[in-house]
Amino acid sequence: MIKPLFQNVLVMVNGTDASINAVRYAVLMAKLYRVRVNAVYVVDTATIKQLTLNRIFIEEESREYEQSLEENGKRYLAFVDELGKAKGVKIETELRKGAIWSEVIACADERKADTILVGGSDRESTDQKEVGSTTLKSILLNSRCSVLVVKERMVEQLYKLA
Repeated sequence: MIKPLFQNVLVMVNGTDASINAVRYAVLMAKLYRVRVNAVYVVDTATIKQLTLNRIFIEEESREYEQSLEENGKRYLAFVDELGKAKGVKIETELRKGAIWSEVIACADERKADTILVGGSDRESTDQKEVGSTTLKSILLNSRCSVLVVKERMVEQLYKLA
């Protein structure tokens, strides 16, 4: 018998509308295909460290910024949990620190994900915080599993109907 293509998905959450749509997409996948859903938010301490080393941030600013990102991450993950619960889907959430792409891949490996969902948007999007091309490229090149960039325009409406 053939193994299902989707059994365990990991959604990368960064607080953008695109990443929240990827979460909604994962919830739909869970409802339709009975997949396990995990979500990860990464506090980008690698970039914060670079900014400090290059003297763009002083040490105190770095700590404050990291703490702010961590609080945002916790809020986003709580919202992700609510999105799942609203549709009867359990979403395991995790907050990590480090370089975004490497932490996403490490989390996918640890959780034995067979697919990583990343929020994407069309070219007309005004969302400036969407996944950077370097981060996305690094995830695509280094991931051991499939990577799906969610661009479904109707995902919010489909989520509401589920």
